[in-house]
Amino acid sequence: MTTADQFQQHVLPTYGRFPFVPVRGEGVRLWDDAGKSHIDFCSGIAVCSLGHCHPRLVEAIREQAGRLMHVSNLYQIPQQAELAEEINTQHVKLPGKVFFSNSGAEANDGLIKSARRFGHKRPQADGTPRCEVITFQMSFHGRTLGAMSATGQAKIQEGFDPLLPGFRYLPFNDVAALQAGIRPETAAILLEPIQGEGGVNPATPEFLRAVAALCKKHDLLLFFDEVQAGFGRCGDSMAWRMIAPEIEPDGISWAKGMGGGVPIGAFWLSDRGMDENGTALSSLMGPGSHGSTYGGNPLVCAASLAVLREIREKDLGAHAILMEARIRETIRSWQFPVVTEVRGSGLLLGVGLDPARIPTPEGKTAALVVVNRLMERGLLVPPAGPNTFRLLPPLNVTEAEIDEALEIVRAVLAEF
Repeated sequence: MTTADQFQQHVLPTYGRFPFVPVRGEGVRLWDDAGKSHIDFCSGIAVCSLGHCHPRLVEAIREQAGRLMHVSNLYQIPQQAELAEEINTQHVKLPGKVFFSNSGAEANDGLIKSARRFGHKRPQADGTPRCEVITFQMSFHGRTLGAMSATGQAKIQEGFDPLLPGFRYLPFNDVAALQAGIRPETAAILLEPIQGEGGVNPATPEFLRAVAALCKKHDLLLFFDEVQAGFGRCGDSMAWRMIAPEIEPDGISWAKGMGGGVPIGAFWLSDRGMDENGTALSSLMGPGSHGSTYGGNPLVCAASLAVLREIREKDLGAHAILMEARIRETIRSWQFPVVTEVRGSGLLLGVGLDPARIPTPEGKTAALVVVNRLMERGLLVPPAGPNTFRLLPPLNVTEAEIDEALEIVRAVLAEF
């Protein structure tokens, strides 16, 4: 029985899977079950920050697995404390505290719960708790019921009514709409500094600064979803700093690239005072308020420590910016009308396509047509909406690997 047959018979069909069966990876390359090598610029959708089977990550996992893989969060896990310190002091660089989860959706659920708790501590004038979280159209925050309810895309939510109440979706990068959209029940604003799944749409500096100012004016929490964009992917450890570095958020969510391939997520809450007594915002989530059986166990924390230290010590965020410039300059030099623009920052880039120039069979999008042709030529990339494909190579990708991948992109797009 083939892998495809096994999937059809035994696995829920929740993904539109490509006909590609990976069996081995090393660095930027993936080999399929027929032995063909592919350049992987999907990276598990921005997960494999160091590429496949990076020696430092492999050794950290092997060493920790031989010592201790899991204990309950009823106990004090040294690797978890060490990882939280690394995140706070070396990456966020603001006083705060971290909760570890298994995924980005769970991390965003934690931020949503924190907003609800804040809305009870800081209610409306009549004492009614504030519960609303403003998010934005074309956002993506995950597939749990809470994270899906926060996502501003109807196609993600279709067939799952009733959704969790307490969310409104406003136009992205529209300051006037946001100013008009804040209501007495609003408790927080949650946004991606660069929308990933929604098409690689960066927030403008003016918009981020307006969001931060409105949060201060109306006593709202400012949350950044950096699940896809964080930890060097966009240049700085924190993606929002590439856009408006002076902003200090109240909460941040991460996952994907922070583990390099192991399932780990996290959310961070600031230590700033939230009332006249100076009560720390991070104290909102005390004992019994939140939990995770597997979140932050010794194995995943040891792995994440290896990944984040490699990113920091090798300054891979700065390298991502250099590789971004190489990609942009190369694509610009082609002067292909089929390419409308290159959006994003660092190595979270979206190549916009003119769908009028790409013949698309029924049920397919321009992005899927291009993604499939690239895969046939040996380059793996994910779509981002109907008319954009993403370039998400490992943060340690070399110039030669960039050039090799872009030559495949050039050859495919030249056909249009």
